[in-house]
Amino acid sequence: MTMRSLHGKTLFITGGSRGIGQAIAVRAAADGANVVLVAKTVEPNPKLPGTLYSAAEAVEAAGGRALPIPTDIRDEVAVAAAVQMAIERFGGIDILVNNASAIHLTPTPQTPMKRFDLMFGVNVRGTYCCTQACLAALTESASAGRQPHVLNLSPPLSMKPHWFESHTAYTMAKYGMSMCTLGHAAEFAQLGIAVNSLWPRTAIATAALQMIPGVDTRMCRTPEIMADAAHLVLTSDTGVTGNFFIDDTLLAEHGVTDFDRYSVVPGTTRFIPDFFVD
Repeated sequence: MTMRSLHGKTLFITGGSRGIGQAIAVRAAADGANVVLVAKTVEPNPKLPGTLYSAAEAVEAAGGRALPIPTDIRDEVAVAAAVQMAIERFGGIDILVNNASAIHLTPTPQTPMKRFDLMFGVNVRGTYCCTQACLAALTESASAGRQPHVLNLSPPLSMKPHWFESHTAYTMAKYGMSMCTLGHAAEFAQLGIAVNSLWPRTAIATAALQMIPGVDTRMCRTPEIMADAAHLVLTSDTGVTGNFFIDDTLLAEHGVTDFDRYSVVPGTTRFIPDFFVD
């Protein structure tokens, strides 16, 4: 498998304080990338370990340069300011990773509108807002031949009712991110900007997942599988666009055969399947 590098590239990653966002950041940092981390968590939470600053330390330790910026991605003024700070620090933005996401797995009667608004505010509005705010910098990156990418952490668009019936609001919100992939890949093709989605086949053991009652994280994979798959997408040519990649399928296509190293418990053969993968 030929490995291309993110050395010298600047990534703008939302929800980068822990979990998959941090794993993607650390993997890029190992190449010598600049990583702008955008998230709300600045104070340690006893239920959710990891902050913007601990993630920045992990990026620096891995060999990258980090710029943590406390930001609520639902606020377009704050997002615009974060983008400007990123450009002033690193000279531009080459890659946007829309990873921030809110989840609330409830049927309609048990979904307060406050939760509905949070999921649509973070997942749909946040993804759209960050993409819009980074577009001028990504266009400049394309003009400079730097192969810019947008990567949305969102699922394939499967319109089967069973993906909706138990949590219509959450499914709509995640599919809103995927519709950004579909639309923006076509819209930005002429600009030379690739837009793709990446989604895990299995549940990923993150701090957020541990908050969901009844989930046995021993039957999960680690965030590193998503980080390695994201690296493949982000180092590909910008002609690779409009795709909805599944992590292990993509890695297998690039010659990865040892998936056991991504298991929380090595030797596991039965995993919790993630949503939306038919």
